[in-house]
Amino acid sequence: MNVRRLIPVTALTGAVALGLVTLSACGGTSDAADKGSDGKLDVVASFYPMQFLAERIGGDRVSVQTLTKPGVEPHDLELKPRQIGRLEDADVILYLKGVQPAVDEAIEQTGVKNTVDAATLTELEEHGSGEDHAHGGESAGEHAEHEGEHGGHDHGSEAGADPHIWLDPVKYAEVAKGVGAALKKADPDHAADYQKNTDALVKQLGDLDTAFAQGLKNTSTRTFITTHSAFGYLAERYALDQEGIKGLDPESEPSPARIKELQDKARKEKVSTVFFETLASDRTAKTLAKDTGLKTDVLDPLEGITDRSEGDDYFEVMQANLAALKTALGAK
Repeated sequence: MNVRRLIPVTALTGAVALGLVTLSACGGTSDAADKGSDGKLDVVASFYPMQFLAERIGGDRVSVQTLTKPGVEPHDLELKPRQIGRLEDADVILYLKGVQPAVDEAIEQTGVKNTVDAATLTELEEHGSGEDHAHGGESAGEHAEHEGEHGGHDHGSEAGADPHIWLDPVKYAEVAKGVGAALKKADPDHAADYQKNTDALVKQLGDLDTAFAQGLKNTSTRTFITTHSAFGYLAERYALDQEGIKGLDPESEPSPARIKELQDKARKEKVSTVFFETLASDRTAKTLAKDTGLKTDVLDPLEGITDRSEGDDYFEVMQANLAALKTALGAK
């Protein structure tokens, strides 16, 4: 069993601090940003997980716009000129490098400096490549009951860091702290409001972590199959074994050998369910389930909220994901 390698995206050595945030004020060296005409901080978020943080932490002190409309697969986003202009005019840009190449390229080409890269606010991990089935050998802290027996499992389409940090409530809380610090720096007059909202969100994420840890503590199997290998961090956090049909790229196609391996794995590990998601095709998942005699259900990677989502916000969808995992894994 190979242990996942941690990738120090920045020189992180401890808790998130202001120094972790790449943030400068628009048009000057002052920390205070030039606010919009309504007196609010103008924040541009790249896609839903970043938008949610900005809205929850910023509250009524910010005006949040997102680059990715509901129903659009974030990885496939193409920016229009007016969206690039919006980036240049924003007080704060919140994005996650590695998820949306178009956003990464626009930020690099325009040279905007008032940016917060969520990937610098926690440590990313490399989850294997292709179909080499790199295993994660460690679960986290108090959730390590099954450590060494079951590890997170990912099959990325290419070697590199897995960006899906928001699906781990603990890592998402680390990012939330960094976003709170960024907003405080950009708008110090309302620092107390941002801190209060950050603290409330971090507590709620802590409660979600507890719910997952307790709900998935005792199950009939630790293995789940999902279309898009987005759940590596979640699997590692709660000592589960993710088997991805596709890699980190939801548009990739599995080889016949991979399909055969998943069929064998399903029988051996008593897997009951193949999960698919709302923003990508469910064809491969349903074909595998039919051929293997398994059920299908939704496990949402929360890259966007639509009418098909099992909830109206991050917490509602994560609770729906927990309920789906408990059913599929045979939680006791």
